[in-house]
This record gives sequence, structure tokens and C-alpha cells, in this order.
Amino acid sequence: MERKSNGFLKVCGILMIIGGGISLILGVIAILGVALLADAIVALGGEASIGLLTFSAVLYLITAIVQLIAGIMGVANAAKPEKAMVCIVFGIMTAILAIIGSILNMVGGNSLDYVSLLLGLVLPILYLIGAFQNKSRAAA
Repeated sequence: MERKSNGFLKVCGILMIIGGGISLILGVIAILGVALLADAIVALGGEASIGLLTFSAVLYLITAIVQLIAGIMGVANAAKPEKAMVCIVFGIMTAILAIIGSILNMVGGNSLDYVSLLLGLVLPILYLIGAFQNKSRAAA
């Protein structure tokens, strides 16, 4: 008997693959452009911490990779309830990295942007809902 795929987890996984792929490209560009950006900020009379910019770019790249892997795992395991814990772990990691990104934004001198934080958490939370649905199907 063929197992029915969890459509909710699969759709969220596809969205995470798309977002992770785009973010991966942007993350590589960010890492390559850190020094140039720091020079431009200093030239405009601002202060730039190359260390913080580099850390931010690397964190962005790591977040993109985790999101891409989570998306792939979600799509691949949407019909495998026994693999739900893998999706749950990656969903939690993606949500934690979104929170860390917002904290880093505050450390960089900006105020907490609630809208950005909420938007950054929407897809990981929806993904986690799908993963927990899959887990409950495994128990049934």
C-alpha cells in the first residue's frame, strides 16, 4: 500500500528550497562583498565592524544552507512519518537561526524589527506544523 504524502509539509519544503536557494546565492555574494561594503560605509562617514559584517554574512549563509536542507528533507520525507523527527530538528534549527539573525540585527545597532522577525518565523513554524502532523501519523 502506498503511503499518502503530507502535502502541507511538502509545500512548505518546496518553499524552503526556493528560499534557501535564493538565500544561498545572496549569502555567497554577501561574503564576497563584506570588505567592499565596509569600505563604502567608512567612506560615507559611518562606522563599520568588518568582524560583525563577516559574522552576519557567514550566519546568513549557514541559515540558507540549513533552510535548503530542511526543505529537501521535508519534500523527501513528506510520505515517511517515521522520518518526522529529522524534519522537526531542521525546522527548529531554521527557527532558531531566524531568531539569532534578529538578535544580531539588534547588536548591529538597529531596533528589534518585529515584522521581520515574524516573517522570518512564519515558514519554519508552518514547516514544523507539517512535521508534527507527520509525526502524529507515525504514532497512529
